[in-house]
Amino acid sequence: MPSTTHLLGFVVAAVIIVLIPGPSLLFTIGRALAAGRRAALLTVVGNAAGLLTQIAGLALGLGPVLAASPTAYLVLKVVGAGYLAYLGARTIVQRRAAAAALETDLPPGTPSLHALRDGYLVGLTNPKTIVFFAALLPQFVDRAAGRIGLQMLILGMVFAVIAIISDGAFALAAGTARAWFARSPGRLAAMSAIGGAMMIVLAVTLLLA
Repeated sequence: MPSTTHLLGFVVAAVIIVLIPGPSLLFTIGRALAAGRRAALLTVVGNAAGLLTQIAGLALGLGPVLAASPTAYLVLKVVGAGYLAYLGARTIVQRRAAAAALETDLPPGTPSLHALRDGYLVGLTNPKTIVFFAALLPQFVDRAAGRIGLQMLILGMVFAVIAIISDGAFALAAGTARAWFARSPGRLAAMSAIGGAMMIVLAVTLLLA
């Protein structure tokens, strides 16, 4: 089990990252705008399941390596901080693309199983999240506590719960106020830029910790 300090630090980082509009959140909002709240919420659940599948595989494969090699841990920490900074900068540069993604048309009346399946595939097949979790999760494990793979899996489950709560809230908001989101794509672009700046700050903090 991660220490309380590591866990609280991870929760703060996860909330910041989850709130930044990415492929999963944009897909969920688009599904809510086109097919309503039910389909969007099922998409959120499916997406979280896909992310957990990625995290489980990552924890089983990467955990033993980090436990055996302090050098690998340090290298991954530096690479992870750099990758977070890169994501933050790219998020700022591509903030307009986040708003434009809302224009994607999705079929209404999506069946429940299809919504779950689509969400799962979006979460499972996004290669960027694999690299992202590989960079993020090791930053918050307690090496002294051991069982690093299990710690990463627990952190991943915490991330999935936060993602379900946050994306679910966006899904409900988008499904209830479709016109508001459609009329104001610039608001999503502004949120994306702010989130990118927060990711850069987070990267610097992790590197200096």
